[in-house]
Amino acid sequence: MQITLDNPASAPQPLSPYYSQVARVEHADGSALLFLSGQIAEGTTVAEQTRGIFETIAALLEAHGAALADVVTIRTCLTDIGTLDEYGTVRRQFLTGTPPTSMTFEVPRLFRPEALVEVEVVAAVRSGSRRCRCSRPAT
Repeated sequence: MQITLDNPASAPQPLSPYYSQVARVEHADGSALLFLSGQIAEGTTVAEQTRGIFETIAALLEAHGAALADVVTIRTCLTDIGTLDEYGTVRRQFLTGTPPTSMTFEVPRLFRPEALVEVEVVAAVRSGSRRCRCSRPAT
C-alpha cells in the first residue's frame, strides 16, 4: 500500500499551507481510496458556496483519475441546518447517480467566519483508472 498526500496544481489550492487536500491510498491491485479534506468556497449564500465546493471537489478527483460518480461517502457541516434544502438542491446537480452514504451536521461555526458549509468526501478509484498526477508521496 502506498499513501500519497497531494495538492494538485490543476485544482484550486488550499487556503493554508498546513494541510493536504487529498490523501490517496493505493492498493496493490491498482485501486485506490481518495480522502479529500473538508472544502469551503467563496459566496454569500449556501447555494453559491456549495457550487464552488463541488467544483473544487470535482477538480481534485479528476487530478486523481476519479469523478463525482466515484464518491462513496460525504460529510457535510452546515452552520444553519435550515439551509439543508438549499444545499441539497445544488448537491443533487453534481451527484446525479446513486447517492453516496452521507452525514450532515449543524455546527456553530467553521474555521472561516464567512463559511456557511464545508464538505468532505471519500472516493473509490477502480483498478485500471488513470494514475494520479500527484505532487508528493507521504514519508
